[in-house]
Amino acid sequence: MKEALIHSGPRVEIVDSPIPTPDANQVVTKVVVSGSNPKDWKVIDLAEHFRQTFLPCMKLADESNAQRAAMPSPNGKAINQGDDIAGIVHSVGSDVLEFKPGDRVAAFHQLLSPGGSYAEYAVSPAHTTFHIPKKTTFEVNVYFPLIHPGGSTEAATIPLAAMTAAVGLYQRLSLPLPWHPTTTPLPLLIYGAATAVGSFAVQLAQQSNIHPLICIAGRGTKHVEGMIDKSKGDIVLDYRNVNLVQNIKDAVSETSTGKLEYAFDAVSEKGSFQNICKALDHTTGQITLVLPGRDYSDIPSTIRSSGTLVGCVHKATDPDKWQKTTGTSVGNEDFGFIFYRLFSRGLQQGWLKPHPFEVVPGGLGGVEGALRNLKEGNASAVKYVFRIADTEGLERNKLWKWSGV
Repeated sequence: MKEALIHSGPRVEIVDSPIPTPDANQVVTKVVVSGSNPKDWKVIDLAEHFRQTFLPCMKLADESNAQRAAMPSPNGKAINQGDDIAGIVHSVGSDVLEFKPGDRVAAFHQLLSPGGSYAEYAVSPAHTTFHIPKKTTFEVNVYFPLIHPGGSTEAATIPLAAMTAAVGLYQRLSLPLPWHPTTTPLPLLIYGAATAVGSFAVQLAQQSNIHPLICIAGRGTKHVEGMIDKSKGDIVLDYRNVNLVQNIKDAVSETSTGKLEYAFDAVSEKGSFQNICKALDHTTGQITLVLPGRDYSDIPSTIRSSGTLVGCVHKATDPDKWQKTTGTSVGNEDFGFIFYRLFSRGLQQGWLKPHPFEVVPGGLGGVEGALRNLKEGNASAVKYVFRIADTEGLERNKLWKWSGV
């Protein structure tokens, strides 16, 4: 199969790899569409920064361990960084109960592990795989007009971004869950509301009846305005406005609570959290951030801060610990399992909307240009996705094993 490996730059190398075989609790999917995320280039650049800045200063007994620590993959090689899978189940592991070959699914690939979504076939844990509802808008495959991928293009926008939003809102900020919504005003600031993560945070917050939402956006303001409920006090503010902090304070002062205690920073750079903290209550305020390895020393010590790392749903841990301390059996894996089934139900019921997307020409051949656009900040309120069938060199008459889906 064809697979795209991501190098620093970003630079993409398309290679031939064997079709993966699932472990007992894994699903192998024939990828129709892969989504992309900013982390796909950020992880590589962070590793390169580590190599150049910190590695020369390290004195480890085993130099190879230091080299591996500086790389974006467990074996020290560039890897397939794609994590948003949408397609048709090819094979399942022996312990998988919910899925069978031919099912239309979307899935969140385990970060930094083999089998990413920038390939003809990808691997995901069964608990981070979910069904694409039949009512989801179908897109006819341009090469096989009788075969319908089943909303794969839309579904590819969901797995990583929507789960990041869920982890941030409910595991980090401990906000009311959608099945137990708040009945009193609960102001929430979402910085970067036009991003995929921010947009899904807005949608989930709506289901938790969290209002007013103070949404920060820029070029994607129109997109965000289409999601909020102004009758409940929701508002969109432009981060480019020089009076942004005062505008946030003014919006907070107009709420019935008169203070802001919760903030989801879906940007976590370029002054975002500094602006938030100027308006956040310094006694009871909480902020969660999505970028690891950054200097957050500007956040006042009286404000509770946390990191939202979506990879936690692949770990059997407590909500805020990487090692279990309670002795209980339920943790982040179960959170991921439950919310992915909720996403499937939300698509079916219509309250969960996929993020706006742009299909990048060339399939895997378009990944490099798209990641460069993400790095340069050229994307706004749009997610880049790739039809694997568009990749140069694929035998199109062999792309689809399953018919009538």
